[in-house]
Amino acid sequence: MLRRLGRILLFTITGLLIGSVFLVVVYREVPPPVTPLMLIRLVEGRGISKSWRPLDAISPNLMHAAMAGEDTKFCEHHGFDWEAIHADWRRYEEGARRLRGASTISMQTAKNVFLWPGRDWIRKGLEAYFTVLIELVWGKARIMEVYLNIVEWGPGIYGAEAAAQYYFQKTARALTIDEAARLAAILPDPLKWSASRPDRYVAERAAFIRAQIPDLPLATAACRGIAGQ
Repeated sequence: MLRRLGRILLFTITGLLIGSVFLVVVYREVPPPVTPLMLIRLVEGRGISKSWRPLDAISPNLMHAAMAGEDTKFCEHHGFDWEAIHADWRRYEEGARRLRGASTISMQTAKNVFLWPGRDWIRKGLEAYFTVLIELVWGKARIMEVYLNIVEWGPGIYGAEAAAQYYFQKTARALTIDEAARLAAILPDPLKWSASRPDRYVAERAAFIRAQIPDLPLATAACRGIAGQ
């Protein structure tokens, strides 16, 4: 009986591993049609507004603002910002109730495309697994392209094109640096904040993001394909 259960477990794990790799390979070329978060929000009563755009149809201002606001080392790391992770761990050991977070754009993309929202250790482990896979299979340009097309930017608003149309009535390609900074500024809580009607905190955060952009390490080999889009 135990041997049979062991075989079933082995086959299940093997199937999940093969299926996960297959999905990652497919999504290297095919846009993810929907994400778990989109489905959850749909059940909650929000619609789904999204329109996929290739990276060259999205303003470089938005790419740079996203990096400045969410992951300044995106072009340098291989999926994980170990310095930020260690800093968060030290704060945890010191008893901090709220951690600053060390989630990179690669980690956020892996979570949004393949997993459910949450902070449990199982999901975190799977997030790390998928982060390694997409870094290996997709590369930085594809990770950024997928991220900017599936990230939540408001109630039922997903991706750069839908966000640009919703907040500024223009295409993602036409976003100015100020508009891009405001969009990046609301990413931590897009259901609470507005890019077109920023409160004082969002305005200050957008100004900080814009000031960070000139210092981004965009000339690295990993990001050479997106730095000058």
